[in-house]
Amino acid sequence: MKTIRQHLILILLPINLIIGLMTFRSYGLSWDEPLFYDYGEALKYAYTPSNWFSGEFDVENSFGSSGSDHANRGPAYLLVALPFVSILKRLGFDSASAWHLINFLTFNLGIYLLYRLASKWMKKESALAAAALLAFQPLLWGHSFINPKDIPFFTFFIGSVLFGFELIDEWKANPPTANLPTAKIFLASFFLGIATSIRILGPLAAILVILYALVQGIRFIDLLKKPLLWLYAITSLIVMFAAWPYLWQNPLQKFTEVFIFMSDNPTQLNVLFAGNDFRAGETPRRYFPVLLGYTLTEPTYPLMALGVFLGLWKTDNKKRLTLVILLAWFGILLAYILLKRPAMYDGYRHFLFILPPLFIFTGFAFEFLFDRLKQTWQMLALVCGVLAFSLLPIIQLHPYQYAYFNNFAGGVGGAFREYETEYWLTCYRESVLGLNQIAEPGTQLFVRREPYIAAYYADSRITVRDFRSEQKDMKSGDYYLVNTRSNEDLKFLRDQPAAIEISRLGAIFCVIKQVP
Repeated sequence: MKTIRQHLILILLPINLIIGLMTFRSYGLSWDEPLFYDYGEALKYAYTPSNWFSGEFDVENSFGSSGSDHANRGPAYLLVALPFVSILKRLGFDSASAWHLINFLTFNLGIYLLYRLASKWMKKESALAAAALLAFQPLLWGHSFINPKDIPFFTFFIGSVLFGFELIDEWKANPPTANLPTAKIFLASFFLGIATSIRILGPLAAILVILYALVQGIRFIDLLKKPLLWLYAITSLIVMFAAWPYLWQNPLQKFTEVFIFMSDNPTQLNVLFAGNDFRAGETPRRYFPVLLGYTLTEPTYPLMALGVFLGLWKTDNKKRLTLVILLAWFGILLAYILLKRPAMYDGYRHFLFILPPLFIFTGFAFEFLFDRLKQTWQMLALVCGVLAFSLLPIIQLHPYQYAYFNNFAGGVGGAFREYETEYWLTCYRESVLGLNQIAEPGTQLFVRREPYIAAYYADSRITVRDFRSEQKDMKSGDYYLVNTRSNEDLKFLRDQPAAIEISRLGAIFCVIKQVP
């Protein structure tokens, strides 16, 4: 009991783990997963010493079948996660379920790191409430299983900030002449190196750490003179380089290419926004602010606003400046999104990592309210009331929580046909499993896009075909699977009734229709 009081996060994480273990098999493969995991398997080539000395080593063999799409996306998370996924596979888990469980555990590592970071400025009870509010956001809960790109970056970016701040605290507490905190340097560098490999925006965490050092009274010239900063930077670069074979051919040139490419994130995908179809690179400037206002639970916004006010009010200048750095974590990226206007699609999943500082500020609001409630049962009632806005849609939308829209948007049903909801095709799983129940030998299923996802779940009686390239072979009695992303279900067999329909709360996600 004493340990739990000292580490309140031990209340939240086991609850999450139990729920995750009960539900992780329900989540279907997302659009980005199969080829990305194939990339992970191909990476084994680059880390097999016998290949290095074969005289025929070619690093491009480690990029997998989707090298043109994934090679310049750092695979660090795949390398970290693969050993754990392999263990689960040996225990009998299928590949998709194994990855989904590891993805979820990675998310919960991020929740722990956020709790630990928030605890630097508030009581543990308040930090726990903030962490729970973040953990149970339906948007993040859904992504935590099916997103092997943005959720790991979310976690490793938080870790980069946390361990970077702790490294500065260690240096501040001990004279620079003392032994360097080697373990803390490696931990901070490891998280920063992995984060930078996953997303090119990782170095922003290092900028926040340097700003924190300056706020703590460490002069920049002192940072440059002492070996700590250089060891931190060099070790981070080594970790990034070691975990990213794409850079091995020409590190500086390749890194520059990736930076230029990813700064705009070009794509030709269509995006449904406010009832209109846009190219991802042409979405209006209000895209991110509107979605941010529609995809978090309703109590989150007043708690954030109150927390920012309380956090910056009646506090000493050093703490205030530190909290401004947290706001900069969000604000710098917000300015980049609004001014640079990079291509945006799939909601704002690429920028999920800028949400944590906003939730840290909700901790100040919880602390203010807790101080006035006094009684433990009153505090619990408050937290349960706030989390009810999260838990109910998590249950109702399962396993499509990432499609969540709040009541400001009219709920998921109100957002349907106006905004992208289930845009990552995870409903293919439920659709195909339903078809498995009624399919006869020789059944043909034509899939409008990404047929390999449907093929993963189809049994031996079903032949999965690619609608876009094989439509000419479609005949009466065949089946057609389409997702409602960008209202694609309205483009073919529009008036044909659905044989199978996957929907939640008034929003249709997938339909299977039989060709008349």
